[in-house]
Amino acid sequence: MPGENRRYDYVIVGGGSAGSALANRLSADPGTRVLVLEAGRSDVKLDPFIHMPAALPYPIGSRLYDWKYESEPEPHMHGRRVYHARGKVLGGSSSINGMIFQRGNPMDYQRWAADAGMEQWDYAHCLPYFKRMETCLAGVDAWRGGSGPLVLERGPATNPLFGAFLEATQQAGYPRTDDVNGYRQEGFAPFDRNVHRGRRLSASRAYLHPVRHRRNLDIETLAHVTGLRRQGNRVTGVDYVRAGRLHRSVAAGEVVLCGGAFNSPQLLQLAGIGDAEQLRSVGIDPLVHLPGVGANLQDHLEVYIQHEATQPVSIGPWLKHRHKPRIGAEWLFRRAGVGASNHFEAGGFIRSNDDVEYPNLMFHFLPIAIRYDGSRPAAEHGYQVHIGPMYSDVRGSLKVRSTDPFEKPEIRFNYLSTENDRREWVEMVRAARNILEQPAFAAFSGGELSPGPGVQTDEEILDWVARDAETALHPSCTAKMGSSADETAVVDPATMRVHGVEGLRVVDASVFPYVPNGNIYAPVMMVAEKAADLIAGNTPLPPADVPWYRHGSGAPLYPPGDPRNEAWDTATEVPSAARANPAPGPAMRQGARTDVPTDRTGHPA
Repeated sequence: MPGENRRYDYVIVGGGSAGSALANRLSADPGTRVLVLEAGRSDVKLDPFIHMPAALPYPIGSRLYDWKYESEPEPHMHGRRVYHARGKVLGGSSSINGMIFQRGNPMDYQRWAADAGMEQWDYAHCLPYFKRMETCLAGVDAWRGGSGPLVLERGPATNPLFGAFLEATQQAGYPRTDDVNGYRQEGFAPFDRNVHRGRRLSASRAYLHPVRHRRNLDIETLAHVTGLRRQGNRVTGVDYVRAGRLHRSVAAGEVVLCGGAFNSPQLLQLAGIGDAEQLRSVGIDPLVHLPGVGANLQDHLEVYIQHEATQPVSIGPWLKHRHKPRIGAEWLFRRAGVGASNHFEAGGFIRSNDDVEYPNLMFHFLPIAIRYDGSRPAAEHGYQVHIGPMYSDVRGSLKVRSTDPFEKPEIRFNYLSTENDRREWVEMVRAARNILEQPAFAAFSGGELSPGPGVQTDEEILDWVARDAETALHPSCTAKMGSSADETAVVDPATMRVHGVEGLRVVDASVFPYVPNGNIYAPVMMVAEKAADLIAGNTPLPPADVPWYRHGSGAPLYPPGDPRNEAWDTATEVPSAARANPAPGPAMRQGARTDVPTDRTGHPA
């Protein structure tokens, strides 16, 4: 069996998104022995609940695919426990998520780089790794890659409801963009997605399956790591339980935690790495005092604004039981039809008010009214937009409850706990309603189903959000990268090593210092790609020398201090594409805009 009587150079704990990418890159050296330990099951080839894009509601909530976490009662959400799905299968959450591929805004990485020690994580240094990991079928340019393992298809957005939505965004005064992952994130467009030839392209399928027969790579599923083995301050391997019965240990030159924002800090705390006082309170002897372990928890919260559709154009009827055999057969034999799409085919990003320098609100449009668990309102046809602020200033925490590695940790997000977060939610809902009430929807809208016309005041909106919101499933930042001089930092950004511990690294969403603007799968994969070079000692990819969009003048933005910024600011001419597509004016407080650009935004000349 893998792991028995062998010593590995790297033991990767978690075969999810980051673990899959890291295993591929580290095992590319035939002299490096790599073991991946995944606590969930294998992503078997013929499982339609994983591989059929439209089947995404089925794995969520199923004990076979989902670890089924819950938060502690959230005090600002009427004491509700917020459900959190996490992938319990090879590929991790990339095997059960919505397959939406978004990098975030370039300014997200400028924010990362502003922290001490994080200078090499700015946009210029991250962009080459975003490009390395992808094959963007919509086109390759200075911002997009064309030869990576993640094949990205652009949503066709041909349903007339998508057309109405994109037209309505412009009627509301918001711009179009060619690519939310390219030069300009701000605006609305069809989305990239991890769907290729009608199948979900998880991290496991993209990175692990093509190389799983390498002689120096072992992959073991149903392998639940229960603890880190160590000698003094050096981690020397792991203990794990195989299939719930067989207790095993394996030696490692280094252990890399890739368990995500919940499991990685949990394993650190179980090993005595965390806040010393909190660890003692649950019977754990502290090894290294790192109070940042489990702190700084961030996420995206979202709600659905749902409308009834008066025309039979939504995909709602296709989800009735009588249609499922036809959908399944069409997908199984042709990889086509309703089953071949994740249906999150378009959306966008805007700024909520004049004080916001880059987009802080996100929209995902869906041509059906449905929840993640598959439940639907009474309307036969409907549509909805998923909405939520991207940069909430609330912070939560994760703490182990005991020394039992199988007991789920105590998780608190503190949603809606700050004045700024509540204000942005009101702005978000009003901006979304403004879009859905535009003339483009007049031929389709039968009225708002959720929250409904009875919810109008700021207080009513916040009460509805508190009662109805769900997580967007983007937990992150619980073992953040940063300088050892920062007592809240856990991981060295130059090596991915845990501060104060030898032979132990972390590579997953927990190392984000701040949650990016958008779905986090793409940033996780970028971190794994960059970390693979840092761990292997490879020469890092050279930084990119490209600008990105900024609102206001229409001129592109380079990293702070670049003299080209001043040149653009003082020039009498702006790039030809910006002249043809003038930048929008400041966002209004209630989401309305006074300027209505009609052309699509291009790249600077």
